[in-house]
Amino acid sequence: MSAWGTRLIALAALVMACAIGARAAWVWQTNAYGKQLAEQADDYEKQLADKDRAYGREREEAAASALNQLAAQQDARRALEARLQDQTKTHWKEMNDAQQAQARLRDRLATADLRLSVLVDAGALLGTGCDSGMRKASDTGGVVYGTVRAQLDRAHAQRIVAITDDGNRGLIALQACQAYVREVTR
Repeated sequence: MSAWGTRLIALAALVMACAIGARAAWVWQTNAYGKQLAEQADDYEKQLADKDRAYGREREEAAASALNQLAAQQDARRALEARLQDQTKTHWKEMNDAQQAQARLRDRLATADLRLSVLVDAGALLGTGCDSGMRKASDTGGVVYGTVRAQLDRAHAQRIVAITDDGNRGLIALQACQAYVREVTR
């Protein structure tokens, strides 16, 4: 073998050694990087799982909070409805009582059990020179002593009672509306 042959063999052995070394380094690097990538993937999966759990807890807490708020609003609405229903019953009773009182008054007027009268200015009547069929009220039946009273016709008295009945109903309805607004805005 000549020097060139030895050099070629040495060069071939060196190239072979470099190739084997490069292959070994490649395999070692692949394993090392593969392990690092696997660890990073595991860490990433754990981070995602932690984020999912945290997000799930947040959603559950938000849902529980929303349900609690809804329950509180429903309780408040039920309480308001109960108060409004009580007020409605109260105002209905007031209206019914007023209607019954008006009905009794109309019945008493219709049966002549009760007569409506008005106070009359005696000075104005004396100036005309006649008493127009009016008489002085007796001391026991009148509210004001010594005044002249004029009794109203039944039809007029019933019209006055009907007008006051409408007024009473309007006032009771107004009070009911005001109470409703106070309760709703409270």
